[in-house]
Amino acid sequence: MILASGVGRAISIALSAGRRPTIAIFLIPIVLLAATVFVPDSAKTQTADTAQMAMDLLSREDTLKDLPRQDVLQVTASGAAVGAHYVGSEPCRVCHAGSFDEFKLTVMGRLLETGHHTVGGKMECESCHGPGSSHVNAGGGRNDIGTGVIRSFRANDPRSSAADINGICLTCHEKGDRTYWRGSVHQIRGVACTSCHTVMRRTSPRMQMAKGNVMDTCFQCHKDRRAHSVRTAHMPMREGKMDCGSCHNPHGGPHDKMLKEATVNDVCYTCHADKRGPFLFEHPPVRENCLNCHEPHGSMNRNLLTVMRPRLCQRCHTPGRHLGNPALGISSNRYMVNSACQNCHTNIHGSNSPSGRRWHR
Repeated sequence: MILASGVGRAISIALSAGRRPTIAIFLIPIVLLAATVFVPDSAKTQTADTAQMAMDLLSREDTLKDLPRQDVLQVTASGAAVGAHYVGSEPCRVCHAGSFDEFKLTVMGRLLETGHHTVGGKMECESCHGPGSSHVNAGGGRNDIGTGVIRSFRANDPRSSAADINGICLTCHEKGDRTYWRGSVHQIRGVACTSCHTVMRRTSPRMQMAKGNVMDTCFQCHKDRRAHSVRTAHMPMREGKMDCGSCHNPHGGPHDKMLKEATVNDVCYTCHADKRGPFLFEHPPVRENCLNCHEPHGSMNRNLLTVMRPRLCQRCHTPGRHLGNPALGISSNRYMVNSACQNCHTNIHGSNSPSGRRWHR
């Protein structure tokens, strides 16, 4: 089997040699000689037939680019486009004129139309789709055995994975926010760039989102966050003042939740700077994590609180003199209404007041 694969390798070299088949003509007899000595009689016939087919191909004056796609597939076990070369974007316009009209409205389309040089070289269709000679010679066809091979970005294409698709995008888009991509949650879970971005059509004002905006794109997977966003208390995302990308970097980040900053509090402080301090009297749960009290994606309680007051405070502060329980009568109602505990203890995020240890005004 090893020698048989060696014959196949020699044939591949023969095909890739193009107009210089001398190397392959020299290699094939050597492999055949070894096969004569070591290969069992049952395998010699198949090996000889394969070699004869390769010699017949080499005897032609055609180069590889002129061979029909079917001939190439007969001598390549994997069906790969051996010897395929770049033909430029002009042949693509013949069949894909409509796609060009849509594509030129995008950022990458403008780069192609102006002949701009990118990090990976001049922008062409083949910059992403790979060498197109086999695809052109076969008259088109999808990326399947028996038709013109071209790199596809279809989600249901069995011959390409999310890692393959992302590898193409990262040849140009690996700096800036994409620095954290390798090892991020989305990368580990096999999310493809094309799951969130569309390349060939202008579907959003910025960043080529798969849906009309960032929120709808994220909600394709994070459906629970869609439900949170329509609750009574919510971040101003529905109003268009911010979106998921205001706090999260979908390409990865220093935090395990793909936050833009290293901690939850640092993200919150980008807008709520007055809560940063420093304070003479700090409230420990506030300093530890804002999520101890708040649900940033949406809540049915005021101020995005996880639990209604006073029960929120009573999770840590067991009722003593402040008996905030309606079952105890009218005298306890003042600890239950309006802002409850914050009727008196207003500076719960921290205080510099002399009475700060009780968070009073």
